[in-house]
Amino acid sequence: MPTRSLFAILIAAALMAGAAAGCEKKSGTGGTGSAAGKADTAGSAKPIVVGSTLSLSGGFAATGQIHKIAGEEFLYRLNKAGGVLGRKVEWVVRDDESDQAKVATFYEQLISQDKVDLIMGPYATPNILSAMAVAERHGYVLPQHTAVLAPLMKYPCQFPGWSFGFAPNEFVPGQLFDAMASLPTPPKKIAILTNQNGSTDFVSYGAGDNKKGFVSIAKDRGLEVVAEIKYPPGGANWASMATQVRDAKPDLVINSGLGIDPVNLLQAMAQLNYSPPLMFSLFPAPGPLLKLGPTAERFLSVTLFEPNPAILDKLGPAATEIVNDFKKRATDAKLPYTAPETQAVASWNAWEILVSGVKAAGSLDHKAICDALHKAGADTTFSGHLTFDPAQNNFWPPTTSGLKQIQDGNWVSVWPAERAAAPIKPPPG
Repeated sequence: MPTRSLFAILIAAALMAGAAAGCEKKSGTGGTGSAAGKADTAGSAKPIVVGSTLSLSGGFAATGQIHKIAGEEFLYRLNKAGGVLGRKVEWVVRDDESDQAKVATFYEQLISQDKVDLIMGPYATPNILSAMAVAERHGYVLPQHTAVLAPLMKYPCQFPGWSFGFAPNEFVPGQLFDAMASLPTPPKKIAILTNQNGSTDFVSYGAGDNKKGFVSIAKDRGLEVVAEIKYPPGGANWASMATQVRDAKPDLVINSGLGIDPVNLLQAMAQLNYSPPLMFSLFPAPGPLLKLGPTAERFLSVTLFEPNPAILDKLGPAATEIVNDFKKRATDAKLPYTAPETQAVASWNAWEILVSGVKAAGSLDHKAICDALHKAGADTTFSGHLTFDPAQNNFWPPTTSGLKQIQDGNWVSVWPAERAAAPIKPPPG
């Protein structure tokens, strides 16, 4: 499917879902609070209610659970410290079942029927696009964790908790290929497998007037693309793709995928007694890869944060306390990977952005919150001070983005060198 058509479908789906939302039956338990544009009432004892969806079942559930735990921990600590504007904060979460069609319906209900005070974005770019359409229609500020598809995020009052800058389709490939060029024997032959989901397709092929991405940038750098495979979300033939990759004999496999895509691919390769020299995936669920043991050793991905001792030492005791609390909560929830990494920190950033905006505005007035964030930005525990430029769709400079690698069964930050906890391990031999 052409990239332009894919993005048109994503936007149309978001708008259609939003238009149909008023016809859906309300589900779940809502909160009470002031609607958009209404200032907080001084001395009110009512809790501030934040509404959102998360993918707690379905294909995105492995990652959605991480965001749920991060949000619960954040709000526990916030309320223990007195809440916001002198009020406690409650969180109403609906399970969107990893179904984009349900996201707009739930956000419409949360705003129009439950009249939540504030909202938080869902997980995954297609879902965030749907939520953003509803938020814009009602004038609600939308902090969101994980949509990096900057050119499409045009609503001035959406604020990302994770950023590769305004052109992630150039930044991510450039950073990966820079890292690979630093190895004693840099890869020369590349296989690129792309999930045609919005953000992953964008990082491989670009969109609109900017058609740069993994494929074109690899060729521009003189690398040979020996296999170029596209697959639909939820409909991949992993065995066939594994065979194509094995036969192409690449030095580096790039999976512009998400969730458990790379797990499925590595398992299919193992069935063929094949292991690629090096492999990278864009947005994997961290735990399932570690469960593969030696099969996933030296695997690479992007990172916003890894709780490696060298990094925690620089951030100080507050970050360490948050990390330890998250580990306990994730262990109790039986998550396959209990360390807070990129997904959890993107979630933490989004919550800190929301609270920073409310405190700076001194009210729950959404225009005031949006204006305050544009003016003053937000201070975050893990990513420092963030600035939001509407001309860049609020995507902040990617100063804390890097690469991580599985080394001896753990995720380790490895690039750039000045922020790495360890050097990149090259292929065996």
